[in-house]
Amino acid sequence: MAATSWENSVKSLKGVILDMCGVLYDAGEDGGTPIPGSVEAVKRLKASDLQVRFCTNETQATREVFVAKLQRMGFDICVSEVFSPAPAAVAVLKERGLRPHLLVYDGVVPEFDSVEKANPNCVVIGDAAEKFSYQNLNDAFRVLIGLEKPVLFSLGRGKYYKEDEGLNLDVGVYMKALEYACDVEAEVIGKPDPMFFQKVLDDMGIQSQQTLMIGDDLVNDVGGAQHCGMKGVQVRTGKYSSVWL
Repeated sequence: MAATSWENSVKSLKGVILDMCGVLYDAGEDGGTPIPGSVEAVKRLKASDLQVRFCTNETQATREVFVAKLQRMGFDICVSEVFSPAPAAVAVLKERGLRPHLLVYDGVVPEFDSVEKANPNCVVIGDAAEKFSYQNLNDAFRVLIGLEKPVLFSLGRGKYYKEDEGLNLDVGVYMKALEYACDVEAEVIGKPDPMFFQKVLDDMGIQSQQTLMIGDDLVNDVGGAQHCGMKGVQVRTGKYSSVWL
């Protein structure tokens, strides 16, 4: 984009949506570490006239636990500003009267406490990390294959993400395995789903063309935002790779 065009685009902005892992911090076994300059960048955005929201596909902890961790790192952030897939999935399950079999990380299970789970008629898969064992994947497969009309929800569809020690496989890899085995197409809840982005825009009360999405994932962050009419910027941290350029 030409410099003049970019300057004009920035002038029209009323809101900024920030990805979190790989943009604000790098994940790790010790809870992760802030990316240099990210705490200060959030403070400057909050001090401006722009609305700021945080949009993540994080599914290893509840929003309350996740936000508390970022606050300890020094970030100016609160739960109401964070949009993640699990609460959105709960709303969909209740609306459609579905009872999920959960293949998710233990830390995010409390998000689903208000949903009936006996005799499941769908599967919800998230970033289960080490819970992605053969037995657990096979249990999810058996639930799906036993349904007349299998329903599979995936909390995001990322290929991989970055932690301090390197890159890790993300939920999208395992989603594809279940899709293939059960001949079903997953319903993605989270980035880059347009409805997920729209909920953030509705909360800010602004239009997509007035909004900038900043992320480290060229497909799910930047591409997803642009598909919805937003502007997108990829940072050179997190899973960013010069191979993509």
